[in-house]
Amino acid sequence: MSLRSAFRRQDSSFALPALNHAKHAQGMTTALEDEKEKLSGKDLEDPAALSAEDLDEKHRGADGRERAFETAEDIASRLISMHDVPSMPVNTARMYILGLGFTCFSAILGQIFYFRPAGYTVSSLFIVVFSLILGRLWSWLLPDASRGKVWDFLNPCAFNIKEHTCILIMSSTGFSSAMAISAFAAEELYYDTNPNYGVAIFTMIGSQFFGYGLVGLCRSFAVFPTYVVYPSLVPTVQLFDVLHHDTDVSAQKKCFRFFAIVFVAIFCWEFFPEFIAPTLTGVSIFCLARQDSAWVSHIFGGSYPNEGFGMFSLCFDWSYIQGMGSLYTPLQTTLTLFVGVGISIVVTAVCYVRNVWQAQNFPWMAQDLYYENGSLYNQTLVLDANYNLNTTALAEQGVPWYTMSMMLYYLGCNLAIGSTLMHGILWYGPAMLAAIRTFRARHGADRCTGLDPHYLKMLAYKEVPMYVYGGIVVGSFAMAMATCYTGHAQLPWYLWAGITGWQVDTSSLILMLGAAVVPGNARANMYFTLYGAQAAYQGVSMAQDLKLAQYTKVPPRTTLFVQSLGTVVAGMGTTSGLGQQVQSFNAQAYTWGALAKHMYAPGTTYAILPWMVLIGLAVPVPFWLVHKFFPKLRLNLVLTPLLCYTLGELNSGINSQWFISFTITLASQWYAHKYRATWFRRYNYILSAALDAGTITFVFIATFALFSGTGNTVTMPVWGLNPAGRYPDCMSALSNLPMFKPFSPFTSPRHGLTDGTSPLQTALSSKWAATLLRIDAGMVWWTE
Repeated sequence: MSLRSAFRRQDSSFALPALNHAKHAQGMTTALEDEKEKLSGKDLEDPAALSAEDLDEKHRGADGRERAFETAEDIASRLISMHDVPSMPVNTARMYILGLGFTCFSAILGQIFYFRPAGYTVSSLFIVVFSLILGRLWSWLLPDASRGKVWDFLNPCAFNIKEHTCILIMSSTGFSSAMAISAFAAEELYYDTNPNYGVAIFTMIGSQFFGYGLVGLCRSFAVFPTYVVYPSLVPTVQLFDVLHHDTDVSAQKKCFRFFAIVFVAIFCWEFFPEFIAPTLTGVSIFCLARQDSAWVSHIFGGSYPNEGFGMFSLCFDWSYIQGMGSLYTPLQTTLTLFVGVGISIVVTAVCYVRNVWQAQNFPWMAQDLYYENGSLYNQTLVLDANYNLNTTALAEQGVPWYTMSMMLYYLGCNLAIGSTLMHGILWYGPAMLAAIRTFRARHGADRCTGLDPHYLKMLAYKEVPMYVYGGIVVGSFAMAMATCYTGHAQLPWYLWAGITGWQVDTSSLILMLGAAVVPGNARANMYFTLYGAQAAYQGVSMAQDLKLAQYTKVPPRTTLFVQSLGTVVAGMGTTSGLGQQVQSFNAQAYTWGALAKHMYAPGTTYAILPWMVLIGLAVPVPFWLVHKFFPKLRLNLVLTPLLCYTLGELNSGINSQWFISFTITLASQWYAHKYRATWFRRYNYILSAALDAGTITFVFIATFALFSGTGNTVTMPVWGLNPAGRYPDCMSALSNLPMFKPFSPFTSPRHGLTDGTSPLQTALSSKWAATLLRIDAGMVWWTE
């Protein structure tokens, strides 16, 4: 029987594969054997195919009904299948050909969305859907392995879950736009330099691989344990289970049918908010009632970039709602987030009224630097030819200013850094130490009962040795230093080893370190931040990929290889543009690199900013102490790093999605989770996957069919929900205020921004005349 026919249908009756005791079970203790025994019977079936009556008694309440999800173990055992066939082919020609193709495609698409004026999160579920279609067409149309060795190489078996996962892991590296892109774009826009193409590629690859190496060394507590869930992965993993496991089971067919119906429905619906009726992006009753009030606009408006907080606005565009993760983010996280947003609204409004940091001189929300009179700051006038500070010119030009909303964002980031360190030590310190001890004795520890059951299944595969990840760190270090000197980034080699940023948004901390060790040089600080913060960002991405592979039982060595291959290919195909990320990245690097002593030293306007890291260390302590004495208050549910981070959460972009997102979270993570546990287990995450996949599929198709992706733009006729000019919302009040400046440096018909030439466009017109970025329908495109 050929492999093709063997894997045409994957039967859930496969028993637990025997571990290779010769290599993996040496010193295995009774505890590990007990865990292996627990992975038999019903635990091997896809959870979506089980009714409440078929679940183990431990998952049912006293009334016989399925109980709510309470722990990470519930997610691991009741939402995700532990089914595995170690002999299932994964390193196939089909996987690599489709994976490389989707990697190139996702790199381009990821950059397009990265430089949208309001930002956009691209869901990887788009790749899941289209790679499934192509993978199954490949399997069905090409001759199978019985036709000879050539076809055995090209089409060895039916398209399976491990190939599917590897394609996603490989291609998802392109969606995660490297921070190096912001550095290169900022260099060309603000410093009039053009990095060498080869230097740019190796800079991007080196900055990403450093993060991969770090998380590989830390995977014992960042990937393997059960408590490390990565909620955003659950919809993807459950969709994989629906598509590949037990496809002949009635319950599984219902899940797939549910996915298909929702996918088609949201695909059709997105045609309205994205094209027919753009006003549906954000509807505010308060703004409609008081279009002449700037304060109503600031508080309740949010359908335009940098307009307002979006309180009680109704957003009907899932492309914005999905970025909040409403259907999979735990309720604890969401409640903390929205409490923090409430605090942010109050603090921002008070600071503006009190004119803190000259707030009323500047736009309500913006990411650029300004002179004190509110005009855009020309940073090149205070730098010499080597991008060092010219103090004489600085005395003439004056120190730049942040907008108040952006300053609050930086304060929140710094608070979150300190809070994260202390929060992790107080609440998760013992668990992390236990996980490290367990990993050090991977096959002989008597503490294995605390490990993820999916991890125990992974013992059947060879793990990546620690020295490989160590080599990645060393190799990426050498690559980074070579590119720094070749590209004249002004960053001395001996300083980069001190970069250790990880978790939350650590760029502020990295900027401070860079300002201390490379004072007075803006470009050096920009690259210092790149290698530090990019390591953190890519480390989290790598950890998620490793966890995804653990959930779907992809061999660890294959996972590392496809992740690395995707990074290299995406790095060679990625290009740059302009958006809020570039403006913010440049502003921070410039102020910390060239002006740290003049802007953040004691006695200066923003002196409080560096101290917020130390203040953040104290934030979790009161919650921890009170919980020790009064546990019934449940203060252990307060995520202090997130609470701090949200201080400036509403500093930019479109904010109309917050209220509807919170409503959806309550319906999903509270009501369905608590009172409809069976529906929640079988359909909640499939619903999330279908909504995201259908939305991104429409956006992609519409981009090329309607929004000038092919060179021609289709214009929707003017009508009530697609008015000429500005939407009938709060903007009429803001447009008459001198402090209001549209977010985008160019024009944006999609968001009703006024026509005309912005200061930034004027400044760059001679340089970018042939390659101006044109914003059309909210998308950024290169035009010749």
